[in-house]
Amino acid sequence: MNKLIFRKLSIDILKFFLFASFCVTFIVWIIQAVNLLDLVSEDGHSLKVYSYYMSLSLPKIFSRTIIFVFFISIFYIIAKYKNSNELIVFWTNGIKKIHFINFIFKFSITFLLLQLILNLFIVPNAQNLGRIYIKNSNIDFLPKLISEKKFINVAKNLTIFAEEYNKNGLMEKIYIKEEMDTNSKIIVAENGRFIKKKNSYILRLYKGNITNIEKNKPYKIKFSETDYDFSKFSTKTVTHQKVQEIDSFILFNCIKNYYFEKKFKNKSCDNRKPKSLAEEMYKRLIIPFYTMIISLIAASLIIEPKSHNFIRFHNLNIFSMGVIIITLSQISLRFIDASKFLANAIMLLPIVLVLIYYLFLILKTKFKLSLL
Repeated sequence: MNKLIFRKLSIDILKFFLFASFCVTFIVWIIQAVNLLDLVSEDGHSLKVYSYYMSLSLPKIFSRTIIFVFFISIFYIIAKYKNSNELIVFWTNGIKKIHFINFIFKFSITFLLLQLILNLFIVPNAQNLGRIYIKNSNIDFLPKLISEKKFINVAKNLTIFAEEYNKNGLMEKIYIKEEMDTNSKIIVAENGRFIKKKNSYILRLYKGNITNIEKNKPYKIKFSETDYDFSKFSTKTVTHQKVQEIDSFILFNCIKNYYFEKKFKNKSCDNRKPKSLAEEMYKRLIIPFYTMIISLIAASLIIEPKSHNFIRFHNLNIFSMGVIIITLSQISLRFIDASKFLANAIMLLPIVLVLIYYLFLILKTKFKLSLL
């Protein structure tokens, strides 16, 4: 009977968690998708590239919100059980309050493992895959970015200007400036149009001249027709690997090498700040352990305070405590590189909080340790 009761509790929490996670993740994803529309409007990528890139951000969003949504899920279901007097079913079946709390704590370990898998493996790989995809994609939305009488910087080191841009795709009075290292090139043409060729665009120019400037020595070439290829230019989108895209094993080895040998042995970590690497590893490996303490805090909702003055604010106090702990988990990473002692203390903090709060719950429920 007890197994059925706890199964119903876990199913209710899981249902609410899935629903709330979908809503929160979708809302954050929509906001982020709107903020990254410049991948299309400014960087020249197609909607297909944009959609695929945005889909790869879903694991990261879900992993960042899971701890808060999990706390809300436990808090909401227990509060619902209290208001509908469903908790009486637990007590009348001989279930002690500490056993109820233990079940919630064990249930949280499943979500802890889920967070670790997401943070250590799925999210970095998804982020890195998105960066590689953007880097290798061509600027296939380029024709729609050109506007009349505007200088367009659609790619690095490339500026395009057109006096007129007709509906049939024909451009008049074209100016192109290209800068590559110490050399530069200026192209002026009477007219031209974009032509799609092998899944990318070239600009066919008519009646103009090309001025090449090499080490401040210009020379000019006239042409009646020429094709300008955009494949040698990269997107303005950042394509170098960020810290959050580094593989977890590489990241761990970089941190170990730095703190023990004072140098990096992997190119992925060159020119990186040790603090940024340590903070990223803290996010992936340590923050998920706060899931255990917030589960205990949410579960303590079943313990009513003796004072009538505190009963009215009991739910609010428990909720506020959970939010404070979640906030603490995010703020604490700022001090991860302050000193070795402080770094070790911060890494052990979630476990210490679990032990302290669990002892507090045992005392509050007046439960004998020998019966655990």
